[in-house]
Amino acid sequence: MKSASLQYANALADVALAQGAADAAVKQLADFAAAFGVSAELRNFLSSPAVARDAKHGVIEKIAARVGAGKIIRNFLFVIADHQRSHVLPEIVAAFQDVIRQRQGIAEAEISSAVELSAAQKKRFAQSLERLTGKKIQAKYSLDPALLGGAVVRVGDTIYDGSVRNSLNEMRARLVAE
Repeated sequence: MKSASLQYANALADVALAQGAADAAVKQLADFAAAFGVSAELRNFLSSPAVARDAKHGVIEKIAARVGAGKIIRNFLFVIADHQRSHVLPEIVAAFQDVIRQRQGIAEAEISSAVELSAAQKKRFAQSLERLTGKKIQAKYSLDPALLGGAVVRVGDTIYDGSVRNSLNEMRARLVAE
């Protein structure tokens, strides 16, 4: 189902980027998905083949208006419901966010450090990662006291481990090998 989710995400990204509404579309779709995620009744209603197309469109229209979704998202949700893909909406949302980030040259970085980083340190981290990756960085920071010191950075599938724990493990491995 991942490939179907990616196809829907790419199609929506094509439209949203062409109309210059990518950031708004990401937010609006996430807001609708949040409402979808907390309501089992809504999930069952939109996923049921027994519910008429017009009824689904009416409910989508009301919820889309309530969360401030525009025409692009509303029409996209109509397509999802019409093709019986409501059950994969969370996957589609995640894929859409990834596709938009990729097309805009943005990389998401997860930075774990042993201690809380200052604003200046966070800025230097982001600048260094932007130079290293050649992409704009959206960083998420977390604390991990087990690192002892330093930081571990994950950008996509790449991990940069500059932690004291890793250095000690490497030193231990070299000593054992000798």
